[in-house]
Amino acid sequence: MHSLDQLYQQIILDHAQARTGSGTIPDTATNSSHQVNPTCGDEVTLALSLGTDGTIDDLVWEGEGCSISQASLSMMCELVDGKTPAEIRALDEAFSTMMHSRGGDVDDDILDTLGDAASLQGTSQFPNRVKCALLGWMALRDALVHAEGETKEEK
Repeated sequence: MHSLDQLYQQIILDHAQARTGSGTIPDTATNSSHQVNPTCGDEVTLALSLGTDGTIDDLVWEGEGCSISQASLSMMCELVDGKTPAEIRALDEAFSTMMHSRGGDVDDDILDTLGDAASLQGTSQFPNRVKCALLGWMALRDALVHAEGETKEEK
């Protein structure tokens, strides 16, 4: 195995075990999303809140699944911490672009933007694994829509 592949594999395993953002969803959470990957059974429930400045104030998730889905969630939490919805959508688009590259070249700017999440690029060669990596991002996207709607209603 190539040394870079070994490094990426170790980053994925580290995130799958450390699980940044993993915790208990509060009963009072209103901006949450539950997503399931029917192909393999991975699932996640993610809840978030936006601060008064419009950035992510709190983000927590509970989930079960393979190391790819769990690592992707952990990496995503690190990436979006303190970001605005517009910044989150840009990160989501970059991650989606990488995951739909089918193992092809991805612009270095995109990979640089994604930090540790760029280690999942090799996963894009395996369609069933792409769904695992995107699961948390789908939950984030859905919860963000709820949060933005709640913020608009408060105004």
